[in-house]
Order: sequence, then C-alpha cells, then structure tokens
Amino acid sequence: MATNLTIRDAAEADLPAIVEIYNHSIASRTANANRDPVSVESRREWFYAHSPERRPLWVAVEGERVIGWIGLADFLPRYAYHITAELSLYVAPDRQQQGLGAVLMERLIAACPGIGVENLISLIFAKNAGSIRLHEKMGFDRWGYMPQVTELDDIRRDVVIMGRCVRSPA
Repeated sequence: MATNLTIRDAAEADLPAIVEIYNHSIASRTANANRDPVSVESRREWFYAHSPERRPLWVAVEGERVIGWIGLADFLPRYAYHITAELSLYVAPDRQQQGLGAVLMERLIAACPGIGVENLISLIFAKNAGSIRLHEKMGFDRWGYMPQVTELDDIRRDVVIMGRCVRSPA
C-alpha cells in the first residue's frame, strides 16, 4: 500500500470520482447489479443518505485522486434491522488486487461498534471469486446463497450473502 494513502469521510466534491469507479464496476458485469451507468446527479440522494455517525461513506485518496470507496447502507428499512448494515466496496480498476480493499474493510470493521453496527452483510455475485476471497480473508462467512435471483444481459446469476458479526465483546 502506498504511504500517501488517506482514508476520510467522502465529500460531495468526491462524488464524480465515486461514480466513475462505480460505473466501471457496472461495465465489468462482475461486481454490480446495475445495467446502465449512473450519473452524479442520480447518486446525490444516495450520497446524502450516508452519515459519519451511523452509515459512513469513506474514500481512499492517494495524492489528490480517489482510488476507492467503502460505505454502509441500511440492510433493511425496518427498525429491528438497525444493527445490521450492508457493505459496499469499490476500488479503481488500476488499484484492484493491491490490498486496498482489505485496508478499507479493516478500518470499517473496527469502526462498526462505535456506530452501532453489530453485523455486516455483503451481497456478491457467486462468480466474483475475488470479492468472496477478500470477504473470507476479512472474517466473513457465507450466510446465504440465492440461486438465479438476478438477471443481467439475459444471464441469470447466483448471489452469495457474506456476513460478519462485528459487535464489541460484552
């Protein structure tokens, strides 16, 4: 990992870079269930749904360039699920498989008890072996498997639910 890496709360000025990284994952068809690229404007409401106190959105910055991001979202909107959050992690194509994902996940996992998150969930295409390996490396287990629940480009895909309990020991 580069020594000039900074991880910080995302600012609205980071949104174009966040969207660019996200859109690359759409084009790859391996890590994203969207069919078409998204716009910065269409992601504003999503951006403002994050908060450092409850559902953070962080960017990894090298020099002045955003090279990855990680964020939490409500897993389900009903109150009882407030202790569980869905994790999203995206890394710029030229920075993948260099350890950045693990660095971001490690920091987020460490922050979870302080923001009231006891469980992390990730929904991953079953064919995305790299993401599944990263989650396993970070202590996630397979909590579920949903066969053919997505359809993208006329192809049905299975989804693996990866989960990890991150609550503070009592």
